Amino acid sequence: MAPRPEHGNGTSDGPMDHDGDGAKTKDGVILPAYSTAALVDDQLEESADDPWDLPALRDTGLKWSDLDTKGKVLRVVTSIAKLCGLLGFLYMFVCSLDVLSSAFQLVGGKAAGDIFQDNVVLSNPVAGLVIGVLVTVLVQSSSTSSSIIVSMVSAGLLEVRRAVPIIMGANIGTSVTNTIVAMMQAGDRNEFRRAFAGATVHDFFNWLSVLVLLPLEVFTGVLYLITEKIITSFNIQTGEDAPDILKVITEPLTKNIIELDKSVINAIATGDPSARNRSLIKIWCKTRTEISLENVTVPGPENCTSVDLCWTDGNITTTLKNISETINIAKCKHIFANANLPDLAVGLILLAASLFVLCSCLILIVKLLNSMLKGQVAVVIKKVLNTDFPYPFGWLTGYIAMFVGAGMTFIVQSSSVFTSAITPLVGIGVISIERAYPLTLGSNIGTTTTAILAALASPAETLANSLQISLCHFFFNIFGILLWYPIPFTRLPIRLAKALGNRTAKYRWFAAVYLFLLFFLMPLTVLGLSIAGWQVLVGVGVPIVTILLLAALVNVMQSRCPQYLPGVLRTWDFLPRPLHSLAPWDRVVTSVMGFCGTRCCCCCKCCRKGEGEEDEEKKAGGEVDRKSLEMYDNPALSTKDEGPPTQTHF
Repeated sequence: MAPRPEHGNGTSDGPMDHDGDGAKTKDGVILPAYSTAALVDDQLEESADDPWDLPALRDTGLKWSDLDTKGKVLRVVTSIAKLCGLLGFLYMFVCSLDVLSSAFQLVGGKAAGDIFQDNVVLSNPVAGLVIGVLVTVLVQSSSTSSSIIVSMVSAGLLEVRRAVPIIMGANIGTSVTNTIVAMMQAGDRNEFRRAFAGATVHDFFNWLSVLVLLPLEVFTGVLYLITEKIITSFNIQTGEDAPDILKVITEPLTKNIIELDKSVINAIATGDPSARNRSLIKIWCKTRTEISLENVTVPGPENCTSVDLCWTDGNITTTLKNISETINIAKCKHIFANANLPDLAVGLILLAASLFVLCSCLILIVKLLNSMLKGQVAVVIKKVLNTDFPYPFGWLTGYIAMFVGAGMTFIVQSSSVFTSAITPLVGIGVISIERAYPLTLGSNIGTTTTAILAALASPAETLANSLQISLCHFFFNIFGILLWYPIPFTRLPIRLAKALGNRTAKYRWFAAVYLFLLFFLMPLTVLGLSIAGWQVLVGVGVPIVTILLLAALVNVMQSRCPQYLPGVLRTWDFLPRPLHSLAPWDRVVTSVMGFCGTRCCCCCKCCRKGEGEEDEEKKAGGEVDRKSLEMYDNPALSTKDEGPPTQTHF
């Protein structure tokens, strides 16, 4: 037996004396034995790559050359089956987005029409902005909210200048869909970090553009003046409707689930009282309108259609009027055509079902992509999507990506569908956030071009106003791109989205808080202050905005040039911890969720089963808490509480 060194391996050649906390006594004692695996993990964590680097998607299976004929045939068949499954789940994902939009319109469509009808509130540009956000979130479709705005402008109920802030708000509201989609990847911390940042880069671009362009538009009317010059300079003729490629693919399924009469929302917004009692659910899909001349009693001769067609008999005045009558021919074939349920009930049913299908499809799409994008396939795809052009043309890469994003959005006619489709790709690491950013900006342009083509199909008397609103939407996004893309230093949305991604990866509940605050609570608060009047809005809003801007400035100076700040402002420690850290809130949320989980799952068989399985694993020597093993998992250094240590041979 070799003599044991006194220090080299943490062992002693004399009897061991322990005190209460394991400290070394005068006779010597071995130090507590820590997990070797934990040390390795610590080293790996210290040398870990940047979490924003795209992960290497390695092929863990056999190489193609190592497979026999049966294995090669099986791999080809499996790959084809996975591709078909991916396309099928993607189709269901897009259809679920369409049904989700219909569900939101059933739940909040009439409320959206009522909001638009309040012309006094719309005269306030800030209120118009948040109304655009709220309505687009309610109907989950910027094209629907934009069509309402165009209808109101065409009917003379809303001036073009007042409609510009509402269009800006609609541009913001459309980004909520891909933010919801990103939350479906919360299971994996790094995937969620990338996916949420890839989705919210759209939010930050829209909000930052509004912060600059809305005040500029209020004080100068730059978007209104530019689009007015364009309309008056060119003799624009009516065109064709925008191509409806995506609808052709999805309608065979979605029209059998639900069909809506979207003209009801427009009618409510334009002040038609009869529309309030009409259902948004389309019951009769084939109708015919017949117009006939009938005698109608009117209050007085001044209400007659003409002097020749007016008869008075005592106090009764009668005139001939064209009366239109709608004759129902064929009922719709969707599943709610004969349900006889109120719009709210149908909307809630569809909302729950579409969210379930959307989440399920997204999870399955991510799993299939993870299994398909391996080895050389992953290398090729990632190189094609994320590699820049060679010098000196590298700066062109982002602009080509914008054209791709605009073209794809033009094809599918929905920026929400396109950005929601690339969000899981950002999450699993196929597309970097730096590449997703120009794709998203191009998507913003693509959705405005379809609106322009739709406006070109308007009647001649309303063409100018409809087209001007669409062009305002187009130039808003163009100016936003000029502000936040050409110079790398100005790509602030990427840095903000990454910071938010890091925050939500650490505190995943904060993603739901962010979504609720930014798209519901803040717009509703601003709308309430706007209804109260300009004085209230300015009196409450200006101090809050000033404090937020000062806090942002101090944050930047703390990280860049703290020497220029007073000593007390170099950290936020002088404030109560809940005001500058999410850790106290995290403890509250964790305890509340733990309490709810205990109360809600105490009788749940699946929960009990899970607990039983964990106990069985622990009894069988399965994985247990690493911290509890730090003192005991090195058998060479294990000791007993009493008596001398066991002898160890080397």
